[in-house]
Amino acid sequence: MVGSSHEALHRIFQKDPTLLTKALQRVLHVPFPEPREIAALNVDLTEVETVERRVDTLLRAETDEGTYLLVVESQGKVDDRKRGSWPYYLSYLYEKYRCEPVLIVITQSSATARWASRPIRLGFPGWDSLTVRPLVLGPDNVPVIADERQAERDVPLAVLSAMTHGRGPQAPAILESLASALRTIDPDSAAVFVQFVDSCLADPQAKQMWRELMTAIQYFWRHPLAEQVREEGREQGRAEAKAEMVLRVLEWRSIPVPEDVRERVEACTDLDRLEVWAQRAVHAAEATELFTEE
Repeated sequence: MVGSSHEALHRIFQKDPTLLTKALQRVLHVPFPEPREIAALNVDLTEVETVERRVDTLLRAETDEGTYLLVVESQGKVDDRKRGSWPYYLSYLYEKYRCEPVLIVITQSSATARWASRPIRLGFPGWDSLTVRPLVLGPDNVPVIADERQAERDVPLAVLSAMTHGRGPQAPAILESLASALRTIDPDSAAVFVQFVDSCLADPQAKQMWRELMTAIQYFWRHPLAEQVREEGREQGRAEAKAEMVLRVLEWRSIPVPEDVRERVEACTDLDRLEVWAQRAVHAAEATELFTEE
């Protein structure tokens, strides 16, 4: 079952791997060779048992100009740890497969897109031992597809538009156009796209609107894959309510909640962990004590 936007991202690119190369060519205007064949590979890059490293999606693209590895990362916010992990991913994959790796980052945030697009340079000034230049798809370069006919012409790109613009002012028009376009494709593909969009919408109002649109198109919800979306939505709803309770307890007790603590609590989807934090919130002297021994 899809449990996060990362896993949903992997599922959608397995369903339609050409979405990536289309995005590189049409959105970023990168002259990526037309693939003859694309295959999904194992995303687990773990080499040492005690250190686990995993990319979101890994695809092998066979082209007339050679074989490429498409390394896809869904990035919600700025994370400077990627300065070390992304170069590791690329060098490890090159060593393992002897194919040229291409790093693609997808985000809903303009600020995160600007951060991710900056080259990662390792070495001393004037002499880079290694340079990593991610290709970034975000709200500033993915087109807004808010027209029903345009969405029908290219449903995968409309899905990408919903992902990158799903929390902006144009979200309602984008989601309504996509919902209409999904009626025109086969139910199996539509159900996967439904999952993907539902998992990636961070804005609660946009997510609720999407679910209401999908409920109106009932044949989607009879599909087994759509049942996973419903269950995931229920699980996410319980987690959101529990996270809100944790923060509310701290606020009731007049304990300041720093932004990093708030973000960590709101991002958590583990109900057991949230329950522990809720119990600690009752007695904590400061907000950071929620994470004691973690």
